[in-house]
Amino acid sequence: MELPQLPAHPTYPLAQQVLLVRPAHFGSNPETAATNAFQQEVPAGTEAKVQQKALDEFNQFLLKLWAARIDAVVLDDLETPATPDAVFPNNWISFHTGGKVVLYPLFSPTRRLERHPDLLAQLQEAHGLAFKEVIDLTSFEAEGKFLEGTGSLVLDRKHRIAYACLSARTHLEPLNAFCEALDYRPVPFHAFDSTGLPIYHTNVILTIGVDFALVCLEAIPDEEEQGQLLEALVDTGKEIIDLSLAQVKKMAGNMLQVRNKAGEPVLVMSEKAYKALRKDQFEELNSRTKMVRADLRTIELHGGGSARCMLAEIFR
Repeated sequence: MELPQLPAHPTYPLAQQVLLVRPAHFGSNPETAATNAFQQEVPAGTEAKVQQKALDEFNQFLLKLWAARIDAVVLDDLETPATPDAVFPNNWISFHTGGKVVLYPLFSPTRRLERHPDLLAQLQEAHGLAFKEVIDLTSFEAEGKFLEGTGSLVLDRKHRIAYACLSARTHLEPLNAFCEALDYRPVPFHAFDSTGLPIYHTNVILTIGVDFALVCLEAIPDEEEQGQLLEALVDTGKEIIDLSLAQVKKMAGNMLQVRNKAGEPVLVMSEKAYKALRKDQFEELNSRTKMVRADLRTIELHGGGSARCMLAEIFR
């Protein structure tokens, strides 16, 4: 049977390259546990085993990306200082057209060590990235205000919209500073899980694709905020795929659409997220994009993030 021809949307600004950081000291971070309901502590005495499992998952994920013809740049995490969340580089750096790079204020002092000058130098020297303008928002840390990269921000790069779920890790002031510096329109809102805990990062309840949006409307109780979010999504031509909080718990909102070397849109997700999709949701996505998935159970369980969190989009 002939497969349907998927829309290519060649002019939509999807990343054609992504950055990953291979973990050296993966584990649970006690500084982030209170605000991340997805994260579970590593049992005492299993630290080395968990690190090896996370490393295996990372390497298999990378192979899956390469098999899907996705251009992935890989940096090795530094041995010192030890950074248990280094596998999630999208929280401290983002790349934008014109050689613009943004550095972000992070909630956890340990996570701030991930912004290491040696890694920035590797990106520029070994991988040919030109940093023509660095927009440094890290001074907000001194004020106790945070914006954790494309965890806090879900960006519609074509329509210049920055969606942001406000929380202990996502504050309005740095959000507005980002939008002013890069000419984006902010769409802030509040979201909560089934226990009433604020959703810590926007990218666990919202994924923006070329012509679709995976979003958990159930998590947004304020009708006005939900309406503003929906209006922005619909006005920009997104087909709404509504997720439940139960699906969000399985990382179904934490996906990223990129463009592979053949110019095809590819939606990247974890195995758990893939299995959480209903049949109708899968069919809707399958009609619009290729998909690639990988088993990330250890990274999800102890890091509290999934496939999207592991990818920092590169725009040259």
